[in-house]
Amino acid sequence: MTTSPAELDALAQAAAAAAPVWRATDAATRASWLRAAADALDANIDELVEIADQETRLGETRLRGEVGRTTGQLRLFATVVEEGSYLELTIDDADPSSTPPRPELRRMLTGVGPVAVFSASNFPFAFSVAGGDTASALAAGNPVIVKAHSGHPRLSERTAAIVAGALVEAGAPVGSLALVEGREAGNALVQHPSIQAAGFTGSLGGGRALFDLASGRPDPIPFYGELGSVNPVVITPAAVAARGEALAQGLAGSFTLGVGQFCTKPGVVFVPEGAGFEDFVAGFATGAAGGPLLTERITAAFPSGIEHLEADPSVSVVAEGLPAEPGSARPVVLSTDAAAVAARPETLLEECFGPVTLLVRYSSDEELHAALEAVPGSLTATLHSESGDDVTAVLEVLTRKAGRVLFAGWPTGVAVTWSQHHGGPWPATTSLHTSVGATAIRRFLRPVVFQDAPATLLPEVLRDESLALLPHRRNGVLHTGR
Repeated sequence: MTTSPAELDALAQAAAAAAPVWRATDAATRASWLRAAADALDANIDELVEIADQETRLGETRLRGEVGRTTGQLRLFATVVEEGSYLELTIDDADPSSTPPRPELRRMLTGVGPVAVFSASNFPFAFSVAGGDTASALAAGNPVIVKAHSGHPRLSERTAAIVAGALVEAGAPVGSLALVEGREAGNALVQHPSIQAAGFTGSLGGGRALFDLASGRPDPIPFYGELGSVNPVVITPAAVAARGEALAQGLAGSFTLGVGQFCTKPGVVFVPEGAGFEDFVAGFATGAAGGPLLTERITAAFPSGIEHLEADPSVSVVAEGLPAEPGSARPVVLSTDAAAVAARPETLLEECFGPVTLLVRYSSDEELHAALEAVPGSLTATLHSESGDDVTAVLEVLTRKAGRVLFAGWPTGVAVTWSQHHGGPWPATTSLHTSVGATAIRRFLRPVVFQDAPATLLPEVLRDESLALLPHRRNGVLHTGR
């Protein structure tokens, strides 16, 4: 099914009409709308999981957990709206004695307007129709039009119907949430004049094409894309000596989790040469099971990605997992050396979606640092070291390359919290913002200042009686409100 241009235009006009209503809602009302959407998804979880499993083959346990994450995100953003600091309320009182005289200035953040959201293939709930992009855009006070992913069209349609219906039943205007389908409709969506921002999770090629369309509009809009990430891991010699077997077991579990289809999969792991870590990994990887991939396109691309890596003369196969059924992916561990990575990063550091990881041997700090500098921007970076290690230089590079730096565990798990950051330098994302956690709301807000405005014409939250209850800064002094 493909949404026609006329249908898209009608949906966009409805979203534009709903936008002022969303912007004007008070915190309690907007939060109640978000919770109503979450309650509706929970009430229909059995039906939704059944459809999702038919289309994605991710399994009931994983999908039920993902619905819980999705409704949890909606409820988190309800609390963000109620807490109020996301508005960044800032007041400078008038000061006629200053040079030059200072007017009264009252600043806040407000919703940008209708937002386009592009669903991801690998998280059919949490990064899809009612996922984090949609939740944060609605919380910011914006209607949303979602472009359904072709990997789960029936689930997208049903989820959109449930959420849109729940929003209207709770009192939100018609046009608060809509769905479009088809690549042409997605391209047209990001270019529609009613759309004021877009959020995307997917491939580098697809995201870059939409990014260019958003930037090439007569009125360019911000495009928040999460594109590709190799998520480097550095393991020191001391760490291998102290807990090499446990680290190898953790790596095997992480790069095969979800059949290697997580954006935070550890795709490149720097290991000390001669420390025996490759043997540890091989011991666990040979017993690892693969599974079906999400779409035919991903299934076809996985062996091509492996072949691309194996074509480099430095690359060898360390281990393969259990034989895969037809149409499924078999886990693979490859190895190379740091000098090859530094010389040919465009080949060896290209993301391969699926259950594969590349071990990179280094024999000196100089080799390690040169290879790390070649690593592209990533969502995460992980450092496994011991207390006696001098890792200052390594940490500086990892912090510069990634948005989240881990010192224990593995990156395939993103907590949805106030402090989370899920983003990173290009090509991990197209911006400095996060797509997970409370501050994801900042993407879909813009600042506006009211100068010498009569109190009766100010937005409610900028009036003195409201400020007494809300976090704000006045004349440079932070006030916590209630």
